[in-house]
Amino acid sequence: MADATGILVFGEAPQGELSATAQELLAAGRTLADSLGQELAIGLIGADLSGAPQQAIAHGADKAYAVTNPALADYHPDLYLSAMQTLAIEANPNIILIARNNEGRELAPRLAFRMGVGLAQDCLEVSADASTGKLLANRPVYGGSAVAVVSCNQTPQIAAIRPKTYEPLDADAGRSGQVVNFPVEIDPSVAKTRVVDVVKEEAEGIKLEDARIVVSGGRGLGGPEPFAQLEELANLLGGAVGASRAAVDSGWVPANYQVGLTGKTITPDLYITVAISGASQHMAGCSGSKAIVAINKDADANIFKDARYGVVGDWEKVIPALTETVRELTQS
Repeated sequence: MADATGILVFGEAPQGELSATAQELLAAGRTLADSLGQELAIGLIGADLSGAPQQAIAHGADKAYAVTNPALADYHPDLYLSAMQTLAIEANPNIILIARNNEGRELAPRLAFRMGVGLAQDCLEVSADASTGKLLANRPVYGGSAVAVVSCNQTPQIAAIRPKTYEPLDADAGRSGQVVNFPVEIDPSVAKTRVVDVVKEEAEGIKLEDARIVVSGGRGLGGPEPFAQLEELANLLGGAVGASRAAVDSGWVPANYQVGLTGKTITPDLYITVAISGASQHMAGCSGSKAIVAINKDADANIFKDARYGVVGDWEKVIPALTETVRELTQS
């Protein structure tokens, strides 16, 4: 689009609260806006956004669009896409950032198609060439075994950012910015599907992607029963339990336990892997961990290349001993 300028982030505001993912995108967008000397705006979509636009200003936005319509009360890909396209055309940004979460995986490629441009998918980091205004995006390739730097040749330049790759900026209640009410007209007929029922899965404890400590198990555990021991250790540490794709594919644990390229991206302070070999696809989901502790009986396992600390041994001996030690330390 001609004369495009500025960075536009699309964010979520469930129950009128700015989501953590939106805060991460604002951190990425703030870096781009500062390097290019351009404005950072966020488009928040919903029926009632409450104080979320002002929260977005506090977290780095210069302008917050409150994109509202009663039909947007609940997420629907066709309706949200229509609202996003309307705002993108009106705001005419140079760069658009979208989270590559469950919703973003649906919306980002479809918005790019609607705008007639390409999409930089699954980006770990974004930057900009100040001389050309081009977006430069780092994204994993070859199953996560390498990172490529890609650029976009069309405007708007659109990138889908992997969650948990940016730390949100500290909220600054003193920041000033503009909140723009942006009601949109939506034709209900654009919805090609309808929601028949919503089934909520009850979750207990800390969400895997939010946990500061994660204990994950892999194929080497041999079955579902050992995950009870990992759960015990994680509970003592105040953390969550994860798994490799092999463990999930074997039906030992639910799919929402999976860490990796096709699972969840985590950035805990401590990541304990048990009987996980360390394939590149798994490491793509946990490479942001501050410290990795690997427990594996194979001294040549790839996981030891990325681990800060490693234990070469049988998990059936190591985990009970580690659990007992942690219990003594936490209960003393």
